[in-house]
Amino acid sequence: MKKRPDPELIDDENPEWTEEDFERAVPFSALPESLQAKLRGRPKLDVTKEHHPPARDVVERFRASGDGWQTRVDAALKDWLKTHSPV
Repeated sequence: MKKRPDPELIDDENPEWTEEDFERAVPFSALPESLQAKLRGRPKLDVTKEHHPPARDVVERFRASGDGWQTRVDAALKDWLKTHSPV
């Protein structure tokens, strides 16, 4: 006797593949380059952000100032660089 599928597990928008679906399938490498690029997602950036946390007491003071504190830390550092040289 064949087991009936659980209706809770049936996904009408993403049905199980049939034999015909498998026969029509092609490997990823056989797809056009333009489609492969879209399926891979966003390319990695050449320049990435670096993570250098400031001192804990500095972070706590900025955090206490509310939402947007990270943007304010960035702005404060940029402002400091206008009149100082880090070297």
